[in-house]
Amino acid sequence: MADREDKHPLNVAGKFYNDQSCIDCDMCREIAPSIFTRDDDEGLSYVYKQPETLAEIALATEALEACPTETIGCDG
Repeated sequence: MADREDKHPLNVAGKFYNDQSCIDCDMCREIAPSIFTRDDDEGLSYVYKQPETLAEIALATEALEACPTETIGCDG
């Protein structure tokens, strides 16, 4: 389960986030590239755009469920 106290500092404000336990597997970026991107300096993914449409929310949720380290969290 993602740790909201350990959120990646580059996450944009909103209910979806990545914590810093990311292993940079690229799963979230493959599923929802319009929501997740990579911090090249840290080698971690983060949320750079909160989902707005139902389709984007579905993709962000799919990424959350597919994350092998449960790095993606959702508050709400």
